[in-house]
Amino acid sequence: MRLVVADDQTAIREALATVLDLQPGLEVVATARDGAEAVRAAGEHAPDVILMDLDMPRTDGVEATRRITERYPEVAVVVLTTFADEEYILAALGAGARGYLTKESGRQDIARAVRVAAAGQSVLDPAVRDRLVAAAARGGSPAETADAGHDPGPGPALVPDLTPREIEVLTLIGQGLANRAIAERLVVSEATVKTHINNLFAKAHLRDRAHAVRYAFVHGLVRTRG
Repeated sequence: MRLVVADDQTAIREALATVLDLQPGLEVVATARDGAEAVRAAGEHAPDVILMDLDMPRTDGVEATRRITERYPEVAVVVLTTFADEEYILAALGAGARGYLTKESGRQDIARAVRVAAAGQSVLDPAVRDRLVAAAARGGSPAETADAGHDPGPGPALVPDLTPREIEVLTLIGQGLANRAIAERLVVSEATVKTHINNLFAKAHLRDRAHAVRYAFVHGLVRTRG
């Protein structure tokens, strides 16, 4: 499994590369000092996963993630950062990050997240997931609500015209599954999954995948730990 490590702090970048290169089945093929180098490495080295810091010079991690997911959709981005604030989480997930970890994560947790992301699934640090649940409970931040133009709110009832299959897809999105994993779970094509997602997003006025995750939590389709 090919991996790129992007972090502007040399000591952290080299330590992560060394530790992860020793993990079974992982190979660090390149490192990057900023977001621009991370985007270039995605094109030059064709990694399976890029481990991405957010606060970097020239091009930050959010913008780099957006460019990578647009140009190289087969590359999974897992954010590894000191920031666990809601605005950073939503920005990174909205840009297409498949995972979000804080730098308090242990090396085994990071290695596991890399493998999960490479398999097409999403992974969130428990603290990050708790932040999203808290945001869902209060209906999202004011900025997010204005952005979306509509917020589903904390009411218990789902949009009435969602089909059973769309509800099933929404539940799997809330559980962190990517389209490929959802298709495998439901034994349908990825194109069919995308059609269901487009339909349910339109019906429920969902802006993006992060919004859908919160919607699933608010309406009881997914439960947090404990």
